[in-house]
Amino acid sequence: MQAHQQALIERYIQAYNQFDVAGMAEKLHPSILFENISGDKVTLSLRGLQAFREQAETASSLFSSRQQEITNWHFNGHEVIINIAYQAIMAIDFPNGLKTGESLALNGQSVFHFENDKIIKIIDKS
Repeated sequence: MQAHQQALIERYIQAYNQFDVAGMAEKLHPSILFENISGDKVTLSLRGLQAFREQAETASSLFSSRQQEITNWHFNGHEVIINIAYQAIMAIDFPNGLKTGESLALNGQSVFHFENDKIIKIIDKS
């Protein structure tokens, strides 16, 4: 099971890094739950493949490049936690003060849950 979970996550991350929304979505369960947590606040929560695709398309336009690198794996049954080193170049000016062309680097964590050989839940934490 671990090898299959790892392969799904690696393909998902590769698709993410390539702005390949269709490639990201093909690894996901139709009832996908996606949450983004910044600090201790949920900043985004959505359910369903269509909502995920729409958000991923929108997010793709925010960056001229982006790269997630997996730095650590922890397997626990139907849950896999990965640590991420993230780098991106802004494609637009952001309300928080980041400007077009500026870079962003942060470390985070993603938690993946699986059902029927698909990713059913992703929680991104930074």
